[in-house]
This record gives sequence, structure tokens and C-alpha cells, in this order.
Amino acid sequence: MELLLIRHALPVRVEAGLGVADPALGEIGQRQSALLAHYLHSEQISAIYSSPLRRARQTAAAITEMLQGHVEIRDGLAEWDRNSAEYIPVEELKAADDPRWHALVAGVWEGDEPPEDFHTRVHATIESIVAAHRSQRVVIVCHGGVINSYLASILGIESANGFFYPEYTSIHRVAAASTGQRSIVTLNETAHLRNSDVRVGLS
Repeated sequence: MELLLIRHALPVRVEAGLGVADPALGEIGQRQSALLAHYLHSEQISAIYSSPLRRARQTAAAITEMLQGHVEIRDGLAEWDRNSAEYIPVEELKAADDPRWHALVAGVWEGDEPPEDFHTRVHATIESIVAAHRSQRVVIVCHGGVINSYLASILGIESANGFFYPEYTSIHRVAAASTGQRSIVTLNETAHLRNSDVRVGLS
């Protein structure tokens, strides 16, 4: 089967405050989602799964609307800092030379659960989805940390916050054989954002 791991589109910035930050997509994020959905329109997708966080659900909703499908929410696909009181896009942290950017690069873990528990949760959730869709193509809309965790396990890399930067609405394809073999087909597939005025990457 073919697994499409997709990072959510760009959400709005949420400063630290009371309660958990669960931001919605901003204007750029909505346009990214629309371009993504159009790009996937010609693919034969059997199922669409999403993290329970709003930015992922809204990105998945654009895909399901285009494909006239249904999205299934899986709690195990939530990000490692799901209970954070703020959300600041990593591009903004880098541009401001924010200490939090340097901490992220250094692999400092400030998640809501031990890294081992996070990796186990993510791997178990994704593998359960793979097992339910033999010989099909499935979309999972999730987060940068989730994508890093699963792909690192395929490559045999020990990684805390991540070994690479998944761009917003980037697609990462994995071929999953019934024998248990997992092969990465593409990383950071963003053809749907080319030749548009939607920004891409950390530049």
C-alpha cells in the first residue's frame, strides 16, 4: 500500500495565554490546503485520516471536500506539544533568531510526554492504519514531529524533535509492504505550491 503523510497547512500565530493553543489555518494556510486538494484530485485515495488538532483537521477537510470523501480522526496522530499554550510558526522563530528556534535545532525536547512514548504512540497508530488498508492509497494529515518520528524509524535514525524540516502541506510517500518492509518514496513533495505566491520553506 502507499501511505501519504501530509503536514498540515500554515495556521495562525497564537501567543502564550490561558489554555491550550489549537490554532485554525490562516489565509495562507487555506490557500495551501486548496492547492494541495487540487493536486491530489486525480489520485485514487481510499481513506483519509487526521490528527485531532484543528490545523490538521481543516487541512484534511479541504482534501475530503475535493475528493468527496470522509476523514477519520486518530488521537495518536497528535503532535508532541499538543498541549502547548502557544503556536508560533518555526519560520517566524528562525527569522527572529528566537531562543526557541535554537532549542529546536539543538533537539531540546519540551513535549507533553516522554519522547519514547511519543514515538511508540505515533508508530503504533500509523502501523494500525497501514494494516487496515492493504493494497490501497491512504492519506494521513498530521504534523512535522509525527512525520519525522515515523520516517526516522524507517531510516533507523534516533531523533528527538526531527532530522529534517517538512514544509507546510508537504507530502511524504511511503510504500508499505505486507511483509513489513517500509520504503520512503518521496520527501517534502511540494509541486502543488510551485508557481504560486504561497511561500515555501524556511527561506
